[in-house]
Amino acid sequence: MSCILTALCLAGCARADLPRNLSAYEVIPAISDNESDDGDYVLGPADVISLTVLSEPDLSLKEVQITTGGNISLPLIGQVKASGLTPDGLARAIAARLSEQMLRNPDVTVNLTTAVSQRVVVEGSVAKPGIYPLQGKTTLLGAIAMAEGTTRVSALREVVILRTIDGKPMGAVFDIGMIRRGELPDPELVGGDTVVVGFSALKSTWRDILTTAPLITVFRAYR
Repeated sequence: MSCILTALCLAGCARADLPRNLSAYEVIPAISDNESDDGDYVLGPADVISLTVLSEPDLSLKEVQITTGGNISLPLIGQVKASGLTPDGLARAIAARLSEQMLRNPDVTVNLTTAVSQRVVVEGSVAKPGIYPLQGKTTLLGAIAMAEGTTRVSALREVVILRTIDGKPMGAVFDIGMIRRGELPDPELVGGDTVVVGFSALKSTWRDILTTAPLITVFRAYR
């Protein structure tokens, strides 16, 4: 019986060579207290934005896509670097460039129309696996909440974050039970991360036993 339980437990475990506990934060750091440029969505290639310059309809654009190089092309000022900025940060950069072109106190608004670059994949044992946009700073618990939470058969100690760092695939294992209790910090996610919530075969088997138990009782009654 002990061998069966061991096998069931191992079925929901992440790779043994991935760092976990405090070592996991050396790969995927916890969220910092410092706010980066309004703490808003960071624009990237393929994102689509709209641009409004108050009282200047010829300079306003309903839709413009950021190029693979991270730039946008605008009337009067030409190429502007957009990747790495928030919408508000880009609006300030555009306003500064327009001021250089003798436009007095330009009132610029940039809105994100379609989020493409900053997304996270949440899969495994969650209620609603999928691809979700990162709006501002997002943590592991925040991403799981976007996926409508874990399930009754989730392995809460076997939650993996996968990330490409300097062109190399990396990963780390987190215990979201300890994070929820405040015993460990909540790691911060970045665009392109993948979160995989482990599946507990032991929980699943026990749930099946509890589900079929009344039926077994009925069969025994008619023996």
